[in-house]
Amino acid sequence: MRYKKNTPPSAPKETRLKVAEPVELMTFLLAKMGGMSRNSIKGLLAHRQVMVNDKVSTQFNLPLQPNDLVVVNSSRGNVELLHPKLKIIFEDQYLIVVEKKEGLLTVSTGISDETTAFSILKNYVKKSSPQNRIYVVHRLDRETSGVILFAKTKEIQLALQENWHRVVTRRVYVALVEGNVEKEKDTIITWLTEHEKSLKIHSSSTDNGGQQAITHYRKIKSNDKFSLLEIELETGRKNQIRVHMQGIGHPIVGDKKYGSTVSPIARLGLHARILAFIHPMSLENVSFETPVPRNFLNVFH
Repeated sequence: MRYKKNTPPSAPKETRLKVAEPVELMTFLLAKMGGMSRNSIKGLLAHRQVMVNDKVSTQFNLPLQPNDLVVVNSSRGNVELLHPKLKIIFEDQYLIVVEKKEGLLTVSTGISDETTAFSILKNYVKKSSPQNRIYVVHRLDRETSGVILFAKTKEIQLALQENWHRVVTRRVYVALVEGNVEKEKDTIITWLTEHEKSLKIHSSSTDNGGQQAITHYRKIKSNDKFSLLEIELETGRKNQIRVHMQGIGHPIVGDKKYGSTVSPIARLGLHARILAFIHPMSLENVSFETPVPRNFLNVFH
């Protein structure tokens, strides 16, 4: 994260270091940071105060190459985000990728001042500099956990949203559903429409003028009561996975809205596990992955 020259004096001071030869990050910082101890440097890393080529790094053994740029914030400006419902997976000067827990809205519905992923991140980036902003790129339902991407500028937000289907190269979910799904893998194609009053999504196997929705799934494991599915989206419609699982007779556990009658894990059994996309500035294909929630697996023990 770069700071402008007119940043207030209270903002973090930066030490900018150019790498001359291949070396690990810890070794480099020990040599360059004026006699700091190994534990002090680990503290800098843990508190997200070190950036390598504009990306926050917490990895002490990160391999550095000649001409890499290491930036160290000497005060606790770039504070660690500590929240039970939100964890930062990746951050650079353009993007923040987080893992959201179930029960947290992505963004406010406008009805109350409820804490959201957006409000948590807005406060987090402002701790580094009051001028910092955060922008919503896409959303997960309140009860769905997993990977979400946020932008740090309006321009990056628009670039991602306007080219979403070209930019996103992979979206993979895991779903815990009712019953033993018969097919090992399948593709579901339907057309979705939203009911004006109930806001419930309805699915049609024939083109009724709604939005076409395509879902690929494969069975990971199952028993008589439940199946764990890996689900890859070809389209990203509202409630698409939930409607499609109901449509094949295996609603997602805990999803009362779409036909579930059981709640063995006391939450909706849906988790956004992998998000891969083309970085809007580097144009690299980057991928972020989170583990399958443990309680999704516990029902098979």
